[in-house]
Amino acid sequence: MGKSSKEKRRSEVEDEAGDGGDNKEIWQEKIKYQSSISQPLAPRKLTKRLYKAVKRKENEWQIIMFLEPLSPLYICTASKQKQLRKGVREVQKFIRKGEKGIVVLAGDVSPVDVICHMPLVCEEEGLPYCYTPSKEDLGTACGSKRQTCMVMIKPNDEYRQLYDECYEQVKELPLPI
Repeated sequence: MGKSSKEKRRSEVEDEAGDGGDNKEIWQEKIKYQSSISQPLAPRKLTKRLYKAVKRKENEWQIIMFLEPLSPLYICTASKQKQLRKGVREVQKFIRKGEKGIVVLAGDVSPVDVICHMPLVCEEEGLPYCYTPSKEDLGTACGSKRQTCMVMIKPNDEYRQLYDECYEQVKELPLPI
């Protein structure tokens, strides 16, 4: 015969507990491929929060695409989609222009020369920065099918609480000596 509902629930709980262990194994696997300069590396929970902050901005962009181009709501939310800067060139340009935010770098970039100057630039400008384990995950969080080496998350009132939590945690990470 079939399983009762209680037995199904127990097996689902065991499966979920098993996934937690797999996530740690996946995290350890991603950390193996880190470059030597990827310090400070964001912990697992902070990495999830940073990806969540990035995803929120991209979800708003997807909503914009369904609105009519000249409606006031379209214009209002279209300006909000500029709260996320993707890629080395774009992030570097807007840091030079004086924009503030959290800079998230991918730790498995190869060759390292592509981003090795950015921690120094961030420290000179007083911007908090951290590394995450995977450029694939960072690109996916941005809503892109391509990998992304770095992202800058700008502050906004709509996700201010999440941004402030991430900002404080990134600021507390120990800088490399």
